[in-house]
Amino acid sequence: MVRCMKTTIDIANNLLEEARKLAAREGKTVKALVEEGLRKVLADRERGPGFRLRKATFKGEGLQPDAAGASWERLREMAYGERGG
Repeated sequence: MVRCMKTTIDIANNLLEEARKLAAREGKTVKALVEEGLRKVLADRERGPGFRLRKATFKGEGLQPDAAGASWERLREMAYGERGG
């Protein structure tokens, strides 16, 4: 059994107008869009933050001069040499 509760929310006029246009294009109600949006936000928050790559830096002098502008094949050759790769 689905229970519904009526409530009032304040929405910026331009946002509401965009929502009305989208709802009309998709054959939905603004209520349906609001519910869809809330479900997505709640699901995203439940999942938690996405993967975040830790910052890793290395000491050195940057890109070697002979690697600047090199093709992927040349870079692979430089990295693997005769070992293939």
